[in-house]
Amino acid sequence: MPGVTSEQTPARVATILVYATDRTVRAQVRAALGRKVAADLPEIRIVETATQAAVVKAADGANEGAGIDLMLLDGEARPGGMGVCRQLKDEIFNCPPVLIIAGRPDDAWLATWSRADGVVPHPIDPVTLPGVVAALLRQQLATAAGRTA
Repeated sequence: MPGVTSEQTPARVATILVYATDRTVRAQVRAALGRKVAADLPEIRIVETATQAAVVKAADGANEGAGIDLMLLDGEARPGGMGVCRQLKDEIFNCPPVLIIAGRPDDAWLATWSRADGVVPHPIDPVTLPGVVAALLRQQLATAAGRTA
């Protein structure tokens, strides 16, 4: 049976929230990530949102067991992903890691200001994005495992 281990417990799925007001950006991210970003990581489930309120609710729910493992925020969204990231890092205890998609290389300093855990350039590079996502997921899943141990 797919998604079930030999012990008959459901396999772990990593949940990634993608925030972009432009649906084509969300589709590009989904296509670049596929179902799995690395062989040593679980399959991913993508949750798409186009509003700041949905991002904040999901991040807040992550502390209540909702299971958002990583957030990808489009820096070109309205309101901008970097401002949303800063708000999340200020307001959410144990905020999931955030990866910013920056529209211009010069925006990297803004990603630092926003306290993002990573930044990738726009347009979406289907080779670079999965590698950065995999690195952030490895860190997050190891941290989460340490909290439950």
